Amino acid sequence: MCPERSKGASLTVRRYPLRTLTVPSTTPATTAPVSPGRQALDSALFQLDQAADRLDLDDSLRTMLATPRRSLTVSVPVRREGGRMDVVQGFRVQHNTTRGPARGGIRFHPRTDIHEVTALAMGMTWKCALAGIPYGGAEGGVSLDPASLSDRELERVTRRYVNEVLPIIGPERDIPAPDVGTDERTMAWIMDTYSVNAGYPVPGVVIGGPVSPGGLPDRSGAATSRGVRIATLKALGGSPEGRTVAIQGFGKVGAPAARHLAEAGCLVVAVSDRTGAVIDRSGLDVDDLWAWSEETGGVRGYRRADALSWEELLELDVDVLVPAAMHGAITEENATRIRAGLVVEGASSPTTPGADRVLADAGVTVVPDILANAGGVIVSYLEWLQDMQARRWSAREVDARLRGIVEDAFDTTAAVSAERGITLRQAAHVIGVGRVADAHRSRETLR
Repeated sequence: MCPERSKGASLTVRRYPLRTLTVPSTTPATTAPVSPGRQALDSALFQLDQAADRLDLDDSLRTMLATPRRSLTVSVPVRREGGRMDVVQGFRVQHNTTRGPARGGIRFHPRTDIHEVTALAMGMTWKCALAGIPYGGAEGGVSLDPASLSDRELERVTRRYVNEVLPIIGPERDIPAPDVGTDERTMAWIMDTYSVNAGYPVPGVVIGGPVSPGGLPDRSGAATSRGVRIATLKALGGSPEGRTVAIQGFGKVGAPAARHLAEAGCLVVAVSDRTGAVIDRSGLDVDDLWAWSEETGGVRGYRRADALSWEELLELDVDVLVPAAMHGAITEENATRIRAGLVVEGASSPTTPGADRVLADAGVTVVPDILANAGGVIVSYLEWLQDMQARRWSAREVDARLRGIVEDAFDTTAAVSAERGITLRQAAHVIGVGRVADAHRSRETLR
């Protein structure tokens, strides 16, 4: 049976036979309401389809690349401080393990669902292949708001989630990492729970944990942000001095990215978070703004800048726009009002396929997520190596290796883009999908 196509308003999504797909991906894209996670999965399948067309992949290989290797949905009981027992859903998806063990984040967010997790796992597969990292893609999550839980409740739900997904994770099978709503402390709980079950310490079961034991220094959120800086400076080409930047999302990725870009000479003029957005045309004091955000819980009300709306930040006349919040921020509707000449994706899937077309037609360069935010998985790989080899990377070694890998991936992507006359996103997916497809073919040849 060949895949069928279902046409939506702004993109065509290939529908794969239900008998071969472990997620319910036969729901038409036009059925309302469509969850953000479903939209993210449709976008991921669309990007895969475009790359598969350019690579002339047959239907069987397309279906294999579209289908997660494993998808696990679990019920996670949460005992609240008052004694009430709530039950939330947890997920872990391993999209592809052909090139190596699965690797991917764990996010705690109320909107997290199986579709979102599948989309993120798929994107991680292409990201690892593009960077030349011997990992496959995975992602996990729990559908809850971590801010609504006490520290003890959060620890209990984390440890229970780990016990539920324990059969499929491990340092040579699937390595979790921090994502939205999780951090070093979460990874420490995961590592400890796994180690208790194993009967001995297993620091290599997670990435992005505390520096002791097993974590790399300066690891918490900074690696992804350093990758964003490297990709931005490569895309700018000339001197970054005075280039204006607006950053959507002043959190785990966006805040360090703002600092890194400011240190490089860029002028960070506007940032936003869940509380609001602020602007200073002469350039924000990023360190002072971060201190304010830590003290008050967000950027809203920052005394040394003017307020603006989230929508206005995306539409500012700046040189660089860095969407570093959640997916789907740039849509076909608001893309027509974006005036930045360069968009560097710090978040996963912040631009919809429809918006991609609008931006390309307007001459806007988009550095895609699987290239721009690959810093996290690259440094994760170095951390995994040090844990498995019982050695320690110095900060200088980490930074040099990160820079070299991101710059090489950027140059390769730019060359394919120029050669084929396609966008950077299309070129990045052609490379990533092509490398995974080649790995599948190689393994078939050996059988």
